Amino acid sequence: MPLSYLQKEKINAMKNKDVRRKNVLSEIIDTCQKATITPKGRLDLTAELVNESLIKYQKMVQEMIDTCPATRTDLLDEYKANMEIVNEYAPKLITDKKEIEMFIRGLDFDLVPANRSSIMKELKGKVDMKIANKVLGEM
Repeated sequence: MPLSYLQKEKINAMKNKDVRRKNVLSEIIDTCQKATITPKGRLDLTAELVNESLIKYQKMVQEMIDTCPATRTDLLDEYKANMEIVNEYAPKLITDKKEIEMFIRGLDFDLVPANRSSIMKELKGKVDMKIANKVLGEM
């Protein structure tokens, strides 16, 4: 997903006076822009980098939901509302073990330990990496 799309969505949220959506999109855009800064210099902001940033932000919001005390229902409701907005833009990852295994088998790699990093690089942004790591270990 290109960053320009997220910026247009943010402008629409501002026009519609949707403060929550504007704030979440602002945070996502900031996360994307920070991802371009590396010790070696700036990277180009590609759609792939935007998707990785969206996944990272999605995990952060999920962690906020998971660690929120049950007594703080106001915060929990806010985090869940934020997650709904993030889920609209974040790429859908494959989470089914069988589908991930079929995806791995469809790659043009021998299933040997030497190819593990190359396989994981191919899976990044397409599947849930924790599940993929387990599936690859079992294979």
